[in-house]
Amino acid sequence: MSAATAEPAARPGGDPTAHRRPGFGRLLVAEWTKIRTVRSTLWSLILLVGLSLGFTGLLVGLISATWNDTPESDRAMIVADPVSFILGSGFFGQLVVCVLGVMVISSEYSTGMIRASLLAVPRRLPMLWAKALVFSVITLAAGLVVSFTSFYLGTAILGDKVAVSLGDDGVLRAVIGGGLYLAMLGLFSLAVGAIVRHTAGAITGVIGLVLVVGPLAMLLPGKIGDYVYGYLPSEAGYLITSTQQGENDLLSPWQGFGVFAIWTFGLLALAAFLLKRRDA
Repeated sequence: MSAATAEPAARPGGDPTAHRRPGFGRLLVAEWTKIRTVRSTLWSLILLVGLSLGFTGLLVGLISATWNDTPESDRAMIVADPVSFILGSGFFGQLVVCVLGVMVISSEYSTGMIRASLLAVPRRLPMLWAKALVFSVITLAAGLVVSFTSFYLGTAILGDKVAVSLGDDGVLRAVIGGGLYLAMLGLFSLAVGAIVRHTAGAITGVIGLVLVVGPLAMLLPGKIGDYVYGYLPSEAGYLITSTQQGENDLLSPWQGFGVFAIWTFGLLALAAFLLKRRDA
């Protein structure tokens, strides 16, 4: 090899691999650009807000209008923890987060864009961490907006039937917990999408865990059913929206959220392992 040929590689700062190893800050900007420029992201967030607030207004309004005809046990449950009831009324908004979380990663596989991403970041894992971080921040911000707006909407509809304010014990933590839950649910869905890599299959799996497995676990007999149900990811995680630990709850609100976090980061670790092992 001639000196002239070797010179570019020997120059300070002339590492030929430098352009292939962007810093983590650039990865964050790139993932933010990819997510925000896809129309489905904006429409999904709008749908999240619309469904959550729409069902909150509908169900809380229905209970308020029929308060005197509502069974005493149901009224007692609402009075004991009105925040959990209000936030739970917008349950179907969670499905939007599940779908969006899966599509953020699976759509790159279906379109082949993942190959370009991995060519830019040969080490692979920084790309996954950047995508997870950016998406978590987006869903946390949207989740906090939905959670606080739902709370104020629900308390306004209930009026003097149930007195509750942010200053009451556990209320502020529960409302913030609504945003934390949606952010963790989005990250959980992203992890499933990265593992399955097929949009329809991953969405089916996540929604099955959120909507189907829980009710089925309740059919299991005795303590087995209680523990299986109590430690399911979404069931445990949603306890963070409760102002206090329920009489029949196996976990406290923070313990439940911790269980959900363990599920989520366990799946992310599996997704990272498979990302390094499998072809794009």
